[in-house]
Amino acid sequence: QQNELNSFLWTIKRDPPSYFFGTIHVPYTRVWDFIPENSKKAFQQSHIVYFELDLTDPYTISALTSCQLLPQGKNLQDVLPRDIYRRLKQHLEYVKLMMPSWMTPDQRGKGLYADYLFNAIAGNWERKRPVWVMLMVNSLTEVDIKSRGVPVLDLFLAQEAERLRKQTGAVEKVEEQCHPLNGLNFSQV
Repeated sequence: QQNELNSFLWTIKRDPPSYFFGTIHVPYTRVWDFIPENSKKAFQQSHIVYFELDLTDPYTISALTSCQLLPQGKNLQDVLPRDIYRRLKQHLEYVKLMMPSWMTPDQRGKGLYADYLFNAIAGNWERKRPVWVMLMVNSLTEVDIKSRGVPVLDLFLAQEAERLRKQTGAVEKVEEQCHPLNGLNFSQV
């Protein structure tokens, strides 16, 4: 059955071969069992691994955080219609209230607290650009909260590459991801 799965693995025939593998930004545990062995084997045999972004680099994380912010002095309340802003605020209050019941015993056992998790995901939301708030709200579901603490597939593979002492790099800069999203107008968002 594993052999019948679409691996999203492309091979460039050269010596040694190069591979392209399509990943998805979800907790790796949701997809790991469905990744065919040929993809896992290609990763294991590779000496150099490039990712979309270097998610293990503190600069990358810092730059991603900064690029999400509205220009200095602006708040989300200034750019969203009043009714949408009010509904968003109410929804975030609801999520904050519900989050303790969404967390798993395993998360609690690892010292993960609902307030901390809410602030890690939604902290400073009033300073973020609408497109980033939309992405944030989409990740504030019970299913997503239950899987917090599990790295997304890209990060898991990057951590594995580091653990296996593979050379790593990134094919994009934060700005190459940020600027197109920040360039969307309000109706597109």
